[in-house]
Amino acid sequence: MAQKQSKRRSSAKSSKTATNYWSGDVTRHSNALDLDAGVFTWDDPAKIARSLKRSAGASDRRKADPFRSAMSMLTFYINRAGKDLSEERRKVLGQAKDELRKAFGRTPN
Repeated sequence: MAQKQSKRRSSAKSSKTATNYWSGDVTRHSNALDLDAGVFTWDDPAKIARSLKRSAGASDRRKADPFRSAMSMLTFYINRAGKDLSEERRKVLGQAKDELRKAFGRTPN
C-alpha cells in the first residue's frame, strides 16, 4: 500500500497579503469609529489622542463608552502590529495612551 503523503503549508501568514487579514480590515473600516487617515502613524501622541477622542465622541455606532472605544482601538492597533512595531512607534503610541487617559480625565491618583 502506498503511504499517503500530506502536503504541509509553511504558514497561513506566508500565503496571505496584508490586505487579506481581518484585523487590517477592522483598522481600515471600523464600523464603530471613523478614524482620521493615518492616525496611528502620526508622531504627536497628543494629536493621536485628540483624534481618537473626537472620533469616539462623535460616533453613534460604538458599543462602549467613548473612552473604552478609543482606548480599545489604540490597543488593538498596537497588538496587531506586534513585533513589527518599532520601539519608537511603540513609545509614541504608549504616550498616546497616556494622553488619551488625560483627555478623558482618567489619570491615576
